[in-house]
Amino acid sequence: MVELRGRLSEPHDAGGDGPGGAPPVDDARGERDASEYPLSYGQRALWFLHQLAPESAAYNVFFAMRVLSQLDAAALRRAFQSLIERHASLRTTYVVRDGNPAQIVHARREVFFAEVDATRWGEDELNARLLEEAHRPFDLEHGPLFRVHLFLRGRGRHVLLLTSHHIAIDLWSLVLVMNDLRLSGTDGGGGAPVLPPAPEHGYTDYVLWQERMLAGERGERLWEYWRKQLADEPATLDLPLDRPRPPVQTYRGASHAFKLDAGLTARLREFAKAERATVYMTLLAAFQTLLHRHTSQDEILVGSLASGRSRAEFKTIVGYFVNPLVMRAHVGGNPIFREFLGQVRQTVLAALKRQDYPFPLLIERLQPARDASRSPLFQ
Repeated sequence: MVELRGRLSEPHDAGGDGPGGAPPVDDARGERDASEYPLSYGQRALWFLHQLAPESAAYNVFFAMRVLSQLDAAALRRAFQSLIERHASLRTTYVVRDGNPAQIVHARREVFFAEVDATRWGEDELNARLLEEAHRPFDLEHGPLFRVHLFLRGRGRHVLLLTSHHIAIDLWSLVLVMNDLRLSGTDGGGGAPVLPPAPEHGYTDYVLWQERMLAGERGERLWEYWRKQLADEPATLDLPLDRPRPPVQTYRGASHAFKLDAGLTARLREFAKAERATVYMTLLAAFQTLLHRHTSQDEILVGSLASGRSRAEFKTIVGYFVNPLVMRAHVGGNPIFREFLGQVRQTVLAALKRQDYPFPLLIERLQPARDASRSPLFQ
């Protein structure tokens, strides 16, 4: 029953571009009394994509689970109300001001909490309704951008569905929300849930930090690295296809899940350790090798999401931090795999160290050739 959806793969976290290179995080609540703030670069990209297809659910993030314990629906509602009061991103909406998007952080909003009687439903009907609610589009201007559905099925069979728009949440944030929910209790008298102290900083603090960082010396150093790393615009990945590519990119893709057995997994870990690499680096090198064999291209670019939480202050904030990194590999000269893995290792380490430069700004400044049928820089 558990299902994660969206661009949620965030395996990487790393320090910044050297000590002292980035401004500290200040509390935006102390700087601005208004509840209106600009968007981060990542949020702006998602907002723009939403304007192109507001009916699309491509950037819905949802998580469904069975509730196996005894359930108090009223207490659960109170717990979620406490969560959106604790995390400002869950009560934020997005408007246009003078032609630019802005986020409105509301002082208080009622949680969207729907109880649905599903006691007479079969599994097929339940799954169909889960998909229907999970794919229901969001209204970024009016909200809400965080929805809770509780499907009542009988003790030990209830199903809880959380759905949010990616502009408000990422996988790290979803883990924070679930941890808060797990830790929440009540005062014993049906009162408000008891949660740990609220995070010292909020997402708008990150947005203001990003603005200052990019305007300073560190922002310029990050730009210089990525500009050189992606100089002389690489060729588009030319995979052999079994049908014509659509003229405009769609979201009608699919995924194929498979498992590596325990023996192969153990050998992969041993090999990675011997080469002073991680399993991620090893699998990335293998994937780029595979793409090279299918395309015969000597340069392979793969996009990989970093957590975007390079400072300790960001690790307790619910919001959209993930940032795509371009992993560029040179496969020319027919290197042995160990040599190629060494190159990939260095590329990954350098990219993670510079993960704070937003990919949308990189596209804006590099201005690669655009093709409506493909993503820019990597596919």
